[in-house]
Amino acid sequence: MLSTTAFCCDRRIPLLRLLDMTAATTETSNPSGDDPELVIAPPTVDDGPALHRLAAEAGGLDVNTRYAYLIWCRDFAATSVIATLDGEPAGFVSGFRRPEAPDTLLVWQVAVGPAARGRGVAGRMLDALFDQVPGVTHMETTVTPDNDASNAMFRSFARRNGANFSHKELFTERQLGDGHEPEFLYRIGPIPNEG
Repeated sequence: MLSTTAFCCDRRIPLLRLLDMTAATTETSNPSGDDPELVIAPPTVDDGPALHRLAAEAGGLDVNTRYAYLIWCRDFAATSVIATLDGEPAGFVSGFRRPEAPDTLLVWQVAVGPAARGRGVAGRMLDALFDQVPGVTHMETTVTPDNDASNAMFRSFARRNGANFSHKELFTERQLGDGHEPEFLYRIGPIPNEG
């Protein structure tokens, strides 16, 4: 897969909202000034409050405490990303390697703020995240049946990577309680990973 984001010494390297996917790009400028700069990088602890806010704004996510997002940014930054548009937090993907299957990246949450919706930010964050985690060949996530946007995004990720896609119920409504819909496990892979 062609990397659309470059990471060097935890430095955030900006990319234009519209990228030329025909050649590897490490840094671009925004000569017209019309399109906002999109930067995708691992989060820092300072990004924790923004992740908490973005999760709440996204709607449909189980919003964790601010503390949980701070811990996530400290301990799982290597398997997560935050996107900024013109320096403002615009979205994030949190994930981790499954302890029983270290070749599998489990995506925990994907959130895109209102200002970034409809720009393909979620898909680019998934691509960048997968590229930054070395040694993973599969991606998993859980999605409720009514979440059309997530269903489409993960199926599109599988298609872009020419990977198999499977799904099955993982947690039932009874297990989740409080009127929560069932969560279906999506498994994508194998995916070639140059990371």
